[in-house]
Amino acid sequence: MHIMYFTEQPMATYPADKGLEFGATALMFSNSHFDPVSGSRLYNEYIEQYKLAEAVGFDGIMLNEHHNAPFCMQAKANVFASILAAITERVKIVILGNPLPLAENPVRIAEELAMIDMISKGRLVSGFVRGGGQEQLATGVNPAYNRERFEEAHDLIIRTWTQAGPFRFEGAHYQHRVVNPWAVPLQKPHPRVWIPGVISKETVVWAARQGYPYIALNTTVEQTNKIWELYDQTAEEAGFKGGPEYHGYLKQVHVAETEEKALENARQFTWMQGEFTGLAHPVWSTPAGYSSPENRRGFVEFSTGRGSSPRRRPSFDEQIQNNMIIAGTPKTVTAKLRQVMEQTRPGIMSLWANDGAVSHADSMTCIRLFGEEVLPALRETAKELDLKSPFEANTPVSIHYGPNAPKQAVAAE
Repeated sequence: MHIMYFTEQPMATYPADKGLEFGATALMFSNSHFDPVSGSRLYNEYIEQYKLAEAVGFDGIMLNEHHNAPFCMQAKANVFASILAAITERVKIVILGNPLPLAENPVRIAEELAMIDMISKGRLVSGFVRGGGQEQLATGVNPAYNRERFEEAHDLIIRTWTQAGPFRFEGAHYQHRVVNPWAVPLQKPHPRVWIPGVISKETVVWAARQGYPYIALNTTVEQTNKIWELYDQTAEEAGFKGGPEYHGYLKQVHVAETEEKALENARQFTWMQGEFTGLAHPVWSTPAGYSSPENRRGFVEFSTGRGSSPRRRPSFDEQIQNNMIIAGTPKTVTAKLRQVMEQTRPGIMSLWANDGAVSHADSMTCIRLFGEEVLPALRETAKELDLKSPFEANTPVSIHYGPNAPKQAVAAE
């Protein structure tokens, strides 16, 4: 099993009451509430936490990005990935991921990622995402073309990595008379690509057709197993067998020295559920054209008071009871994670360990306890359940990775 550390890098030092008063903190909540002094401190604390995560034995560090919102300070995941490439030695740098539809020049992204791969000596795992709905509006991109731009940008990046230039690319959204970057990845044919997601069936199917592992982002056990069923069925149609090495799972898990402290800090996970911050207006989250008609209808009905939110979460206590949020001492957390692993069988596990206003000291304690007690137990459980990562199983990097490519493309690792 591949075990990663993750935090959203929240900007917790802003007046939350102002966000609640405004009714949303993504997109239209004024950046006058941002404090650069606190932001500088937090960025450097996150670096210390990542360094400790490597030291205590995590296999990877997961990074992502969001825009125009305090729940995530990473405006560009590649910036932090570049820092980690230079200051770490062993961990995989897992970007989940670059929001491709927001890019005006995918070749530039291909170059940046190639540099990260070379500086890290081949430790990059490159994930691609569609980006949140409000981020289409924040960057001036038409949401109706989101999936088209995502798939076309992906194809251009993979081709840039695998086909010698110069060549010409003429797509519906991206046109390049000359594609011939000097920087190309160290890993061949290209870095592994993992695809994260939440509720889009179309993305699950697309990832499986490409042969890319899919990372379910904090979904319920029931939702997760339905995702694996759809993924594995599509994989079979595409000509390969799915299973744990293609299944990833992000879980909110906080460890502390006492049960009481763990539960107190774990309440900060409700930041991303809007309990503290309000997040985005549902119409901003899913603007017209961004998602499938089925998903769009659910959000519109919620915004007009005719239905419940498609992303509604149960109460904090309910989430603790059903293991949506796991918190406690190492002994408690280990037992609950074993149960989740038995129920969902992922080969990739990302532990979303700290969020909201959890202090730097408590975050460091959480990471330390993971390394000392939880990670060794998880590895034993993974061996017992035969939950192999893509690296352990030596799975192909992808099925289709460029024009005229062989059916399977195995990385040189």
